[in-house]
Amino acid sequence: MKSTLTLLTFLAALLLAPLAVMYAADVSPPANWDRVPLNIHFGKRSGDMTDAEIDFLAKHSVLVALEKGHGASAHGSTEAGVADTARRIKQRNPSVKVLFYFNAFINWGGYDAYKTYRPEWTLRTTGGEIVKHASGTPRPDPSNAAFREWWSDVIANEMKRGPIDGVFVDALPQAFAPTLTQAVGSEKAEAVIAGLREMLALTKRKIGADKIVLANGTRANDYREILDWEGLDGVMIEHFAAFGSNKAADIQADIETVALAAAKGKFVVIKGWPGFNWMDHEMMKRPGAELLKLAREQITFPLACFLVAARPGSLFCYSWGYTDIHGTLESYPELERPLGAPLGEAKQTGLSYQREFAHASVFVNLETKTARIDWKP
Repeated sequence: MKSTLTLLTFLAALLLAPLAVMYAADVSPPANWDRVPLNIHFGKRSGDMTDAEIDFLAKHSVLVALEKGHGASAHGSTEAGVADTARRIKQRNPSVKVLFYFNAFINWGGYDAYKTYRPEWTLRTTGGEIVKHASGTPRPDPSNAAFREWWSDVIANEMKRGPIDGVFVDALPQAFAPTLTQAVGSEKAEAVIAGLREMLALTKRKIGADKIVLANGTRANDYREILDWEGLDGVMIEHFAAFGSNKAADIQADIETVALAAAKGKFVVIKGWPGFNWMDHEMMKRPGAELLKLAREQITFPLACFLVAARPGSLFCYSWGYTDIHGTLESYPELERPLGAPLGEAKQTGLSYQREFAHASVFVNLETKTARIDWKP
């Protein structure tokens, strides 16, 4: 019975998707199919952005999310670095949306805002120990109302500092981890999740309906409940076909999430990976040119999956990490080609999908992890 209800729910979502998109908030990225619609998500921590890098972003990306530490070495803080890059991008292409990164559940440094952060907002275990991320960085306590006000104010202030179009909110799934419940107790863990939900709604109210709240995210069948959270405009599927989410059933669930999100008026960013990432220490010893060559060769499968799943407002993100040296500011031939609008929904046979675009025929098999994109004149 449960599987039947799940299927009926999913089919209903598919049927409602066009209506939901019609009435979705105007903040969703425009459904421009001229080329693959891109989100470039990165931070440059080694210095300031060059004019060539700004030009690249203005030309290639629909949505740019600027990570923690971006521009801090050149401008003194993440806030100042993001604001400066946003201004420079907008001077070249005002239509590009630029997002400020702020973590909801890890107190990453590099922000001026933390000068006003209060120690009592830090999350503690039932034994009074500070709860930390695996890196050793403390976690805040979103169940604390004063913290929620402070956090949402930080973001609202950034919308005034520069031409920022919204916020990328990171680490929501980490609040659902069983290890957190073990550390703080079930009642506190539930309060943390409820606090995060209220914090996003509060943030949206403060920054306004015309600003974007994009959150990370969902994974396969997990964390889909955040699609119903007030104030959330979109989600990133960060672990797409990677990081333990590379089984056929996981990839299929992520593809289905795109449709489910559309039915709820949300857009989705699929973060594709080239089969390796910045945490593969042996791979990172290879020359950058070699890594880029591999990434270009291995883009077909994640891109094909994106194309069969994509709805109006969907975005593709591709690199092997989150800084300027991880392939984020590089061109990929498939992403330069004319695409054109889809000629219909994807046709599914088991774990295989086919879809036609004006300038491309796409095929993907999730079981064999093979794909083909035939580009048309």
